[in-house]
Amino acid sequence: MRRSSMTLFSDPTCQYSHRVRIVLAEKGVTVEIEDTDPKSVTAEILEANPYGTLPTLVDRDLALYESKVIMEYLDERFPHPPLLPVYPVARAESRLWIYRIERDWCGLLDLIRANPEGKKADEARKEFRESLVTVASIFDEMPYFMSEEFSLVDCTVAPILWRLPHLGVELPPKQTRGLQDYQYRMFNRDAFQASLSEAEREMPRS
Repeated sequence: MRRSSMTLFSDPTCQYSHRVRIVLAEKGVTVEIEDTDPKSVTAEILEANPYGTLPTLVDRDLALYESKVIMEYLDERFPHPPLLPVYPVARAESRLWIYRIERDWCGLLDLIRANPEGKKADEARKEFRESLVTVASIFDEMPYFMSEEFSLVDCTVAPILWRLPHLGVELPPKQTRGLQDYQYRMFNRDAFQASLSEAEREMPRS
């Protein structure tokens, strides 16, 4: 599969596609974004990605899938502004944060999204709310997620937080003030606004 321009096959409602779109917007990359229904993946996507998952990025002869792989590729391919720290220890710590976020939070959101009305979804909402309250204080310390600079970790966290009202996860204001300030900063970034699909713009806001 070859395309003359960079193309992102993106699920317009999915946090994993959204994080890649944020990276593209932060970098100012010229890219063709094709909104794709994950239940109706085309033969063209399957040619590029044997798993038929989204997001899938095609850059001429190169086809990439798995959002973290795509994000790091884009950060290296378009180095300005850098979205991972320069030093190996700090880079490893950023990668570990992303891993923890996926283990602790993304699974819960995926569970809620799969069956919003089910008992397991209610349990996931409760667990996720409690987890956010527990870590809320870390957002008081620095302008970005455990960092003075915007990074791929923020690209991972912001789509999750954007979806909280849509998924029925309510945060207690007094206990999460720093987290809500962080949300305000993230959601008002030009690149974040540019990254939003129409479906994401229509998601309810609290």
